[in-house]
Amino acid sequence: MQIECTMEEIELDGIPSVQATCSHCDHVTESYGTGGASIRRCLVVMREECPCGQNNFYVADGGDDD
Repeated sequence: MQIECTMEEIELDGIPSVQATCSHCDHVTESYGTGGASIRRCLVVMREECPCGQNNFYVADGGDDD
């Protein structure tokens, strides 16, 4: 199943970063950096850490991860 995640720019340890929030369960992942690779990392970690034990495909809201 494809699940949208809300992406938000945040700051981690004083470094510009991104945070993904799952639209289904509100699980949150964070990555340093704000580029496409950081966004993709958040989405991959979301899949690995799914608290519901599902094996979903996560996408950034709007479908654009660059």
